[in-house]
Amino acid sequence: MSKPDSRAETAARIRRLLDTEGDAVAENTRGFNRGRYESTRELSDYESLKSEARAVKEDAIERLPDLIDDLREAVEARGGHLYVADDAADANEYVREVVAGGNVVKSKSMTTEELELNGALEADGAHVTETDLGEWVLQLADEAPSHIVGPAIHKSREGIADLFAERFDLDGDDRPETAEELTRFAREKLLAEIREADVGVTGANFLTADSGTVALVTSEGNARKTAVVPDTHVAVAGVEKVIPSVEDLAPFVELIGRSGTGQDITSYVSLLTPPVPSPPVRFGDPDVAMAEPGTAAGDGATEPHPDREFHLVLVDNGRLAMREDDDLRETLYCIRCGACSNSCGNFQSVGGHAFGGETYSGGIATGWEAGVEGLDTAAEFNDLCTGCTRCVPACPVEIDIPWINTVVRDRINRGADPGTFDPLVEGLTPDEEPAGLDPAKRLFGNFETLARLGSATAPLSNWGANLGPVRAAMDRWLGVAPERDLPAFERETLVDWFEDRGGPRVSREMARREAVLYPDVYTNHVAVDRGRAAVRTLEALGVRVRVPESAAVGSGRAPLSQGMIETARGKAERCRDALLPELDAGRDVVVIEPSDLAAFEREYGKLLPESDADRLAEGSYEVLEYVFGLLENGADPGGLTGGDGEPVAYHAHCQQRTLDLEAHTVAVLERLGYEVDTSETECCGMAGSFGYKSQYYELSMDVGEPLAEQFGDADRVLASGTSCCEQLDALLGEPAEHPVEAIAPTGR
Repeated sequence: MSKPDSRAETAARIRRLLDTEGDAVAENTRGFNRGRYESTRELSDYESLKSEARAVKEDAIERLPDLIDDLREAVEARGGHLYVADDAADANEYVREVVAGGNVVKSKSMTTEELELNGALEADGAHVTETDLGEWVLQLADEAPSHIVGPAIHKSREGIADLFAERFDLDGDDRPETAEELTRFAREKLLAEIREADVGVTGANFLTADSGTVALVTSEGNARKTAVVPDTHVAVAGVEKVIPSVEDLAPFVELIGRSGTGQDITSYVSLLTPPVPSPPVRFGDPDVAMAEPGTAAGDGATEPHPDREFHLVLVDNGRLAMREDDDLRETLYCIRCGACSNSCGNFQSVGGHAFGGETYSGGIATGWEAGVEGLDTAAEFNDLCTGCTRCVPACPVEIDIPWINTVVRDRINRGADPGTFDPLVEGLTPDEEPAGLDPAKRLFGNFETLARLGSATAPLSNWGANLGPVRAAMDRWLGVAPERDLPAFERETLVDWFEDRGGPRVSREMARREAVLYPDVYTNHVAVDRGRAAVRTLEALGVRVRVPESAAVGSGRAPLSQGMIETARGKAERCRDALLPELDAGRDVVVIEPSDLAAFEREYGKLLPESDADRLAEGSYEVLEYVFGLLENGADPGGLTGGDGEPVAYHAHCQQRTLDLEAHTVAVLERLGYEVDTSETECCGMAGSFGYKSQYYELSMDVGEPLAEQFGDADRVLASGTSCCEQLDALLGEPAEHPVEAIAPTGR
């Protein structure tokens, strides 16, 4: 059972990071994210490039042992050395022997951060300097990176100026202040270190097995200096960085800069096949050449220079075990671009010092930390992934990052130690989860059961849940934020209303289409008005609608969000059994809640037989998408409620956006005469149960703040998701409506 004080500690830590780092992180990540949209929009073949890049990584990881053998042969044929390290200690020991306590300059490398290589070298007396500007700033500040690509994005320009002044005793005219002055100061300091370096240590964005080529992608050019100025170059990289050939680099060069920082191409793309033919650089008399021309094979030769030494250290450290893990394997496709971080609402507010583990940050960090460090480390931040799926279209290699987070969450749940009363609780709860499950997760994962009970006993259930002592107990033992309004259950469910109303009102003979409106848990028990509006809207467009009791089963989305995979699988099977007969009868499935449709289209492929999942995905539609299709195919909109120029503010649910359905809603509203102001904010911050949890309440509200700023003066606000409406209610102090409520005919 989670301890109440641990939730308070989490909330306090998040509050501190919101106050100290939040503004800088938000400005930088949102800027990167906007840049990604702008840059990828220019690529006509963007989606095919992503598929090509994924195919290369899939093939490389599948053939990894053979590719490592090929890479070894290529490196050793040029006189270099390749070492495969089992773990961090093994890798560090090898590099320590090469460095032998000398002066080291390093370019940015997350793998060396993972190994804690700097500390290992410094323990031998080596002098180590990071040459990436952000990494150097953090080295001076003795801090860990907060982002895979932009390690110091949490630092402001003023903060860096203060740091330089303190560390180098600068004041007055000597103190750099502007970005240009700070950069010039850093360049001079770092060039002095590079001049004195005995060994240069780099990472590698990619390694090609055919030639031993090291691809380095940077924004500053420091990696190139680090690799070629000293006579000894050590490249340290995870085994997953190996790809078959130089030709396979093409899609990655197009995608990595656009995905990470919004650049059409990263400033420096260096392809080195070390040991390189150029001689080591010698600094001294300015009248003397910095490097002696020629090599053993003559001017312009491609053979390695005899004075150069190269070591490639490939790191396993759990990666080969991840390769054999069906669910974590995809993590190895990651090219460390940071797009998942930049696109994530929670990360945009707190950065990697909250949303990250020992080394890695952002959505993909759960897979890396679980595979490299273990579940305990991943558990510290895994709940910050809300499964909103915004990172899915952002990932240049099409990794299903939310599923990795869900799987790891499930493993964390199953590895928890049961408390004194957990075995009793386990026997009383309607789920497939073991003892030890966090009680808040169990509560939210079983929302369907709670909703059925709440409706059956309403309004008493609503009154009792809001009593002061009850809310205090929910806060202390279940972590339900007291600031949040609880759902108010309706005594008459949507299914009850439809049956009492007399069932379908459009005859089969007059119907354009037949559809079953899926009565999701929230619509059926809480937002019944929304369901009624959907029924009336579809009937006004000539659809024969059914809302059967048999279909009133949870999709499994709620338990899935808590990492309760087996419980979710059982609910998915029930949902399939209820809805496939409707499809067999020639009816469409119309879904109001975007997260349920996302479950049908994405997660069901992992929970159900492929054929069942495909059929349900192909036959299901979001309600405004369905309305759009009806209107496009000649349905008369005369029975719907028009806007007559009324302005409305509209926010699309995260998963509605990632399913490319937002445009349908906007088109329908505009067609009916509404003047639509669409949300510039991708995530409202509520994310289902996430915003209800006391330790995340302030973060949730912070994520939604830009939305409040945009829509604060709006007279009428529409939102497509349940959680979005709840969050907007809290942010604006006024109720938001589902778009189908705005266009529905009046009446019962």
